[in-house]
Order: sequence, then structure tokens, then C-alpha cells
Amino acid sequence: MTLRTVFLDRASLKAKVRKPVCATEYVEYEKTAVGEIEARLAGASVAIINKVPMRADTLAQLPQLKMIAVAATGYDVVDIAYCKDHGIAVANIRNYAVHTVPEHAFAMILALRRNILAYRQDVENGVWNKSDQFCFFTHDIGDLHGATLGIIGEGAIGQSTAAIGRAFGMRVQFADHPPPKMEGVSFTPHEQVLAESDVISLHCPLVPATRNLINLEAFGKMKRNALLINTARGGLVDEAALIQALDEGLIAGAGFDVLTVEPPRDGHPLLDLRRPNFILTPHVAWASDGAMQFLADQLIDNIDRWAAGKPQHLVT
Repeated sequence: MTLRTVFLDRASLKAKVRKPVCATEYVEYEKTAVGEIEARLAGASVAIINKVPMRADTLAQLPQLKMIAVAATGYDVVDIAYCKDHGIAVANIRNYAVHTVPEHAFAMILALRRNILAYRQDVENGVWNKSDQFCFFTHDIGDLHGATLGIIGEGAIGQSTAAIGRAFGMRVQFADHPPPKMEGVSFTPHEQVLAESDVISLHCPLVPATRNLINLEAFGKMKRNALLINTARGGLVDEAALIQALDEGLIAGAGFDVLTVEPPRDGHPLLDLRRPNFILTPHVAWASDGAMQFLADQLIDNIDRWAAGKPQHLVT
């Protein structure tokens, strides 16, 4: 069987990617526009993608395509229903970011909880120079010890985040949700997590049921000193509601590594939200050197195991 394998957005992965053993031909493109997908995948049995959308109208033009290897955990860019109906295998990446994403989340949590950005801004503006004390107290500083960490999404990354929180002496609660649920996890009603948490960290997938999960109503139920951290998917949060919540003091701050539209174009409102209680990073929580190489290795393993009739990490 001829297995032409094409990586459509190679530039999205900063790691060494070996050629699949099963591939009779292997082609890489740094990036691919939607209008280029069909021509580049002509005759291909395997497509490797990260963020290139694989929708039904595109897939219908690719009858030879048998497998999509997603270079990420999230696979919302793929029309899973179409793939299932037409026998196209889809594999994603598992457990590659169990350390790097939680560490990034806590970098944001610590910076916001201790008002590090605000204090740095004061130092840069010469406030410390003018103080008559060896220190000054222009912003509140909160400890993590004894605070409540609410986690929405109890997968490997959510549980790793919980482990770090417990190491800081935090009380951890996982928000309850409809099945499927991870076994062995104790759940707290979603509304209770919103109301009691000092920090809420999102680690759930973006599906229709979770889109805009955090909206203005949810912000209204949170503590006024709460922090919201999103290292999962931008669509989980109503971004207009986030701006309103920060402007009106409904929450104390937020740290985001993801946006609904990436990269942001034409003056995305969160790009203009320049304030010390909001941190925005460019979707890099997952991108430590070690995590990316682990991802690249598993990506090719997924293809080779599928070709050998021993598939792993299939989502359909």
C-alpha cells in the first residue's frame, strides 16, 4: 500500500520530526491556506495537521485520505462526524503537556496573585525610588496556601495542575459535568466551584457544550478576588464578558494563553487590554522544548502504529 504522507503546517511545531517508517513519500509544507489543502493532499493517504481545518467539504474532495494525525490534543479543527462516517482514522496527542501547561498556568497564577506585574510597573515608573520606606505596599499580595483552586477539566493536565496546587497548600475542587468523567475523581457542583474558588483554571476541551462556558453570568457568580486562568481553548470564555468582568471588578484578574481567533487580527480587543491584572501569552503554554519533542515523536508513532494495524490514540 502506497502511503503518501503530507504535513500541512510544519512551522507550527518547533521540534525534529522523523519520517514515518510506513511512508513511501513524505512531504512537508511550512503552512497551508484553506484553498491549498486539496491540491497538497491529492493522492495522500495520511495528513498531518495542527490547526489546518479539515471540514466536510474539503474531506469530500480527498477520497484517498485514510488517516489524519493531529499534532495536538485538541481536534476541533477536524469534522469528526464526517471522518467517522467515511472511515477516516483520526489520532491526536496524549499526555505530552502534563508538565508544561500546568507550570505555565501557575506562572500566571503566581504573577497575578502576588501582583508582580503591577509592582514591576511601579518600580519602572520610579515609585520605589520615592518611597521613604525600604518597601512599599501599593498593591495587595495574596498567598496560594489556604486558597481554593477550582479546576474545570479533570484530564491529565487538570490533574497535574491540581497536584501543583496541593503542593502549594491549596484546596482543590474539580467542577462536576456530564459524562464521560474521569474515574477516581471527586467532583464538586459547577456552581459551587465558581462561587468558592480563589483561582479557576480551565483544562477542558472546546465542544458545543463548553463554548462560552465562562460567560457574564458565570463571572457574576465568582468571588471578587478570583483569578481566571485559561490555557485550554479561547472559545471556552466569552471574551467580551471577560473585558466587562475586569472593567467592573467582577474578578481580580485573568491569565490567558489562548484566544477565540488565533493569531488575533485587526485589533482584537484583548490585545488592547493592557493592565497589570491581565496576562496574555501567544498560545505557548504547551511549547516547552521537551514537550514539543515528545509531541513530535508521538505524532509519528501514531501514524506508524495505525499503518501496522495497531492504532493508538484514535478519536474516531
